[in-house]
Amino acid sequence: MKTSLALFLPLALFPLVSIAQSKPPITLDEYMNASEIDAARIAPDGTAAVVEITTPDWKLNRFDKNLWIWRQSAGKLLPLTHSGHDSEPAFSPDGRYVAFLSDRPVDGADTDAAPRDETTRVWLIPVNGGGAFPLYREKLDAHTFAWSADGKSIDFSATMPLSKEQQNAQQAEWKDVIRWRERERGDALLAIAVEAAAQESAAIPLAHPAQPPVNDAEPELPKNAEELARSPLEIDQIVTSPDGKQIAFESGPPFHRLEDPSDDEVFLVPAGGGVPKQITHNNGLESGLKWSADSKLIYFSVRAGSGSVEGPYRDVQGRIYTLDPVSGAITRLGGDFKGSWEGFTVTSGGEVIAAGLTGIQQHLYKITGATYEAVATIPGNYAKVNAAQHGAGIVFTHSTIKDPTQLYFADTAADLGTARPITNLNSIFRQRAQVEWAPYKWKSTDGTEVEGVLIYPPGKKGEKHLRMLTLIHGGPEDADGDRFGADWYDWATMAASDGWLVFRPNYRGSTGYGDAFMLAIVPHIVSAPGRDILSGVDALVKDGIADPNRLTIGGYSYGGYMTNWLITQTTRFKAAVTGAGAVEHAANWGNDDLTYDDAWYLSGTPWEKPELYQSEAALFQLSKVTTPTHIVGGSVDVRVSWFEQTLLERALQQLNVPHTLLLFPGENHPLDKNPWHGYIKVREELKWLNKYVPQ
Repeated sequence: MKTSLALFLPLALFPLVSIAQSKPPITLDEYMNASEIDAARIAPDGTAAVVEITTPDWKLNRFDKNLWIWRQSAGKLLPLTHSGHDSEPAFSPDGRYVAFLSDRPVDGADTDAAPRDETTRVWLIPVNGGGAFPLYREKLDAHTFAWSADGKSIDFSATMPLSKEQQNAQQAEWKDVIRWRERERGDALLAIAVEAAAQESAAIPLAHPAQPPVNDAEPELPKNAEELARSPLEIDQIVTSPDGKQIAFESGPPFHRLEDPSDDEVFLVPAGGGVPKQITHNNGLESGLKWSADSKLIYFSVRAGSGSVEGPYRDVQGRIYTLDPVSGAITRLGGDFKGSWEGFTVTSGGEVIAAGLTGIQQHLYKITGATYEAVATIPGNYAKVNAAQHGAGIVFTHSTIKDPTQLYFADTAADLGTARPITNLNSIFRQRAQVEWAPYKWKSTDGTEVEGVLIYPPGKKGEKHLRMLTLIHGGPEDADGDRFGADWYDWATMAASDGWLVFRPNYRGSTGYGDAFMLAIVPHIVSAPGRDILSGVDALVKDGIADPNRLTIGGYSYGGYMTNWLITQTTRFKAAVTGAGAVEHAANWGNDDLTYDDAWYLSGTPWEKPELYQSEAALFQLSKVTTPTHIVGGSVDVRVSWFEQTLLERALQQLNVPHTLLLFPGENHPLDKNPWHGYIKVREELKWLNKYVPQ
């Protein structure tokens, strides 16, 4: 298979009309070759945008991440970087440079030669031509970065390195022993002048970087680096105030596991350096930090399922706030909205534009105080909205179930409804038979209305007694709706193209339906949503849409949890495909990087709520399973350990239930290391389903 990236083609912002019957179905090779927009940033003056696009590289067994640039004057998208290792772009305040993170080698060696330097550094590239160069050359992994207000330097965070003496002493005492917590150290906040980095890069041949003398007693910091602050926690996001006086950063646990929400807070540091001052104290995980133009307020969000600023920890829908850095006062924005805020930006005029999810639609809104006003409501999913710091331009992505995600540009916030596209990715989908879809609502066992999406095979909408795959989303703080998906996780339209009616239920616990709906699964985290899902299957059978003798089920992550549970509750499913889903909660609580969140869902730790940890676990009811089950997982998953998959496999082996298990080496919870792993996952899942329920 070849990786290709189509460039700009004029495209109106409305769903495309397709004639499914006259086009061939999409193939798995074509489907899994889809490109994805991971990030988009508009230039400060609003006249250009840089886009991070990920494409699978089948020959090198990896995903390539490269940066592309669009200029309003040229009206087309052009490549900016080519290494395949570049992400998280940010324009300089004057728009002359784009800085980004990359683990490309500084010596210009083959990026796939072994061994290779995999250090993630900050890199810069001139927008108007010229090669990329590193901000520094030392082996120090940058976690995050931000431009200074005047653009003369870049602030970045990294784990404080050990001196040579400390490294030698540690090696002598501990050899290769891993000290589980003691090995973790906090971060340093560092600053390096851009001009000094540019001069050093020009003066040093890439193939032979100079090495300055090292004082073995001192940590090996990058040359020309100024230490601004130290933190016992990791520094996960940095934003500098427009007046150049302060730096705000969001902290996180150095152990990379959510054991205490107080590890995630906002701190202030003088731009010239100093002791960090904590300015938030709450149970929400702040993200998306942005300063107001006058440097008097900090905007931030708390994503859905990331705790709550108000009171005790609880997972509610996404929210947006302002923070007064002087008083610490926090004000909620858009509080009248009953859905979930899924991302926001602040325009140069101070308007807050946010993507809001309600049900199966995600639109753009302008927020004023507690109120909101819709400003872009064409059906589908708006996301990744980003406004110019000084100009009026705005970029955002939009997609529908049938239309691939594209990046759009609007001249002003008033023009969001008539924005024009600046990408034309994945055009192969328009050349293939299009699936059809419809919303579906039903009443759960207690009378609560639940909503989902039905995705029909091409040309089959309205037909009855179809074979059906119930494909359950993860999270649970997520929702399936009118948005494009084409990967190992979101493969519903591939299944539909293969002849399946795909039922995607937004069970209780999903976002976009109000906080009460989302909180209704606590503490019965699988049995409560399980009743919603099974009642939806019942309703589809009763309506004659689904064939009761040709039902299957599947999901990944929390969708895997639910699949594992539901095959213990009914024998109606003829086959199941489950990935990265736990079958019990105690060991998973010990492994999960969201440990605190797990305990909140079950209202306590395993020793505090042993009855819930058992009653809500599939493990203790596996004797009732007869469903042939296909299992997958990553070998280094820190969210749901591969142990959970082998535990399920061993139980099914003992019970003589047909099954198979695939473990993907080197993969964490998201299968983002090797595209072949996701390809094989979907290929084998489709084969498994078709084996037990042929067309």
